[in-house]
Amino acid sequence: MRNDKPVFCVVGAGHGGLAMAGHLSLKGFEVRMLNRSEERLRPIQMEGGIDVTGEEEGFARIELATTRPEEALLGADVVMVVVPATGHRTVAELCAPHLASGQIVVLNPGRTFGAVEFYQVLRDLGCEADIVIAETQTFIYASRNTGPGQAKIFRIKNAIPLATLRAYRIPDCLKVLRKAYPQFVPGDNIFKTSFNNIGAVFHPALVILNAGWIDDPADFEFYHQGASPSVANVLEKLDAERVEVAAALGIQAMTAREWMYFAYDAAGKTIREAMRANPGYRGIQAPHQTEMRYVTEDVPCSLVPMSSLGRQLGVPTPVMDALIVLASAMHGRDYRAEGRTMEKMGIDGFGLKELRLLAIGELPGKRPGLRVEKEVLQA
Repeated sequence: MRNDKPVFCVVGAGHGGLAMAGHLSLKGFEVRMLNRSEERLRPIQMEGGIDVTGEEEGFARIELATTRPEEALLGADVVMVVVPATGHRTVAELCAPHLASGQIVVLNPGRTFGAVEFYQVLRDLGCEADIVIAETQTFIYASRNTGPGQAKIFRIKNAIPLATLRAYRIPDCLKVLRKAYPQFVPGDNIFKTSFNNIGAVFHPALVILNAGWIDDPADFEFYHQGASPSVANVLEKLDAERVEVAAALGIQAMTAREWMYFAYDAAGKTIREAMRANPGYRGIQAPHQTEMRYVTEDVPCSLVPMSSLGRQLGVPTPVMDALIVLASAMHGRDYRAEGRTMEKMGIDGFGLKELRLLAIGELPGKRPGLRVEKEVLQA
């Protein structure tokens, strides 16, 4: 840490990665960027930084932009992972040999069980570094790349819940991160951030149930016209299943209506009323294809783990399961097999006691894989 300012490594050079790296630099922090392909990094390498517009303005100097993790991670205090949740496993594999004790890794956001998956990959690869793994409930920026090496920040959110895999590390983690992001607030534990992932309710169902309209393609307001009374009824059922699975864990998840009021001051007796009362949703057009992140990311990394845990705890999730099947049929893929199942994360068979211990941080670090640790927790 230099002059009491953490050094940041931003992993990912997409819409979110450029916005985060640029904003951090403008705030006076040393920033490195790591991306798997060099194509998106070339403009940054040539110009020496990123042009930032919107809520923040200026030329943001980037210390290093590279595809080599050993260079980008060396000396970094905080590793901000800003890639689709489907890429978390790959990033963990890329970084595992080069992470050092004392570093903080933050998944922005984790979606559902992102921190668990990241930890499981590191342990399976024999990474013994004592690092903090954290995840945010949502992404702090609304942003877009406006050109090569250019980012526009439309909005910076006011409050972003964050949790660490070992819950007792949240305060120390926030002490470091809030030097750059006072918007980060305690998120209790990683199960709470995982189940307050409201995108799991809105994104996949609205795309799948409006697929004919999207494929046409027709222009329509995604959150207003797309949430017809019939579609909104499905959202209500889906939301109730999410909340019920969380309750089986002993977690009180926000309902989608509560979240709308919390995030946007939008109130309503139903999800549909709250969505239509939200001025932030007005004018947002629907995507022009179904094969996009609202399905390709949110189904395997949000709906699948929620459904998988529901099965493990004996909580039925018929609407969630139907959406997973429909998304798989639409795209000719098996999203359940691709997704974050309890088996794939090595926590299948964990009872409620073991899962609760996992949330608060009973994670013996000397053995690879969570599956082995289950035996330790039961001892």
